[in-house]
Amino acid sequence: MKDRTAIRERYLRDILPVRLGGLAANLARINSFSDHPDHRGVVEGILDESKFFIEWTASDAGLDLQAELVQLQLQLACWQLNWKRIWNDPVERAAVAGKARTWSERVLEMSGLLH
Repeated sequence: MKDRTAIRERYLRDILPVRLGGLAANLARINSFSDHPDHRGVVEGILDESKFFIEWTASDAGLDLQAELVQLQLQLACWQLNWKRIWNDPVERAAVAGKARTWSERVLEMSGLLH
């Protein structure tokens, strides 16, 4: 298990929009790394890290954003619970990758970094 203390401290130095941008980048990585079967471990790590990013960010967000982040965190947890089955099914893996891309775009939009 990684020592998350240093990662958390570094992550929390950024303002909320930048943290959301980092989360969006992680979700985009899930999409891009899911194209190759050998990337299973990498994607699992990104899923886990993304859940921590949400945990560390939600308390600084407004209520509407918190609700969106909770929904995303639940989605990530569901994927993790079924990860072996998802990863071994190329069609389901592609569907998860597409959903991760959609979430990435949504989180990036919510961050305000595009404006």
